[in-house]
Amino acid sequence: MLTDSELTELLLDSESDRVERKQSLGDAEKLREAICAYANDLPDHRKPGVIFVGVKDDGTPAATPITDALLLTLAGMRDDGSMVPLPSMTVQKRTLRGCELAVVVVEPQLAPPVRLRGRVWIRVGPRRAWASPEDERRLVERRRGRDLPFDVQPVPRATLSDLDLDFFRGRYLPKAVAPDVLEQNQRTVEDQLRSLKFLSPEGPPTLCGLLVLGTDAKAFSGGDYIQFVRFAGVEMTDPVRDQKRCEGTLSQILDRIDVILDAHNEVETQIVGTPVEKRRHDYPPVALQQLVRNAVMHRSYEGTNAPIHVYWFEDRVEIQNPGGPYGAVTIENFGQPGVVDYRNSHLAEAMRILGYVQRFGVGIDLARKALSANGNPPLEFAVQPTHVLARVRRRA
Repeated sequence: MLTDSELTELLLDSESDRVERKQSLGDAEKLREAICAYANDLPDHRKPGVIFVGVKDDGTPAATPITDALLLTLAGMRDDGSMVPLPSMTVQKRTLRGCELAVVVVEPQLAPPVRLRGRVWIRVGPRRAWASPEDERRLVERRRGRDLPFDVQPVPRATLSDLDLDFFRGRYLPKAVAPDVLEQNQRTVEDQLRSLKFLSPEGPPTLCGLLVLGTDAKAFSGGDYIQFVRFAGVEMTDPVRDQKRCEGTLSQILDRIDVILDAHNEVETQIVGTPVEKRRHDYPPVALQQLVRNAVMHRSYEGTNAPIHVYWFEDRVEIQNPGGPYGAVTIENFGQPGVVDYRNSHLAEAMRILGYVQRFGVGIDLARKALSANGNPPLEFAVQPTHVLARVRRRA
C-alpha cells in the first residue's frame, strides 16, 4: 500500500505518466480506460498507476464530496464485467495536504492484456490510446518468465491443432474484440490467440485455451468434465436413475449441463386466477446454473483428475468441485458478500466473454436470492481445503 508521502509526491508530479487527476466521477468510461491502461503497464514501470478523484489538474482541491456512494461506484468498475480479466485495484478515501480524495491504485497485470469492452487501452506518455498490434505483442511477450496463473501456463504436449479454430473465429473473437478493431485486424490467428491468452508466447496452447477451445481438453486436464448422477433416494448407495458425463469445450459442457438440469427439475403449476397460473420449480434454475458455473470457474485444474460432481437426490442437489478456497477466500469467510478471489482469472474472463457470467462476484448472492424467492431452504456449503460442496435443499 502506498504511503501518504508517496501519494502526495505522485499527486504533485505533473510529469509522471503513472498519475491521472479527476475533479469528479464525471465520465466514468474515461476512468475505466485509465484503469485498463494502468493495468496493462505498457511502459513496464512495474509500479502501480494512481487515479486521484477530487482534485484539479494542478493538484489543488476540487471541492468534490468523497461519499461512500462515490467510493462504491469506483470499486464497482472492477467487477461490472466491462474489463477482462479483472484488474487488481484498490479504492480508498485518503486525506492528502488537508484535502479528502478518492484514490484508485491499479497494479500492473501479471498476464496482460486487459481489455475494456473488447479494446486494449495503454498509456502513451501523458495520454491514453488504443494498443496497436505491435503494442499487444509487447504485452503478450511480457508474460514470459513471470509467475503466471496456472490457467495461462503453456501445456507443452498440446499444439494448435488441438484448438477449435472455427469456434474461435466464428463465436469467440467477435465477442472478445470490438467490431471496428476486428475489422482492421491484420493479425495472424496465432497472434490473436496469444493476445487472448489461448496460446503461450513459447508456442503451445495454454490450459485456458484448451479448456475454452480444446477439441479434447480432458486429454490434457483429466478432470475437465462434469459428472451428473440422479439417485432414486437420499443416499449415494440408492439405485441410480440417470447419469450423464458432460465434456467437450467450455460452451459444450455448460450448455449440456443446463439441459440436463432443466430436464430433471420438476415444475408445480398452480391456478391462482383465470387465466393466470403460477409455476414453481423444485429448484430455481438460476440457482443451480450459478452454482455449477461457479464450480467450473473456481475449481482447481492443477494436480487433480477429479471432475465436478452434480449429485441429484430426492431431497437435494449437491454440487462438488475439487479445489478449496483460494487467495483472499478462506474456509471461515467463504460465501460472505464481497469476499471473492480468482484461481482461474482468465477462464473467468472467457466465461464472461461467452455470456455465461454477467457480472463477477455475485453468483452465490444470485443463487441465495433465487432460493429464497422460490421457497427453498437456505443454501448450504461444506468447505474443506481440497473441495467445496454446495447443497441445495428441495422446496417443501
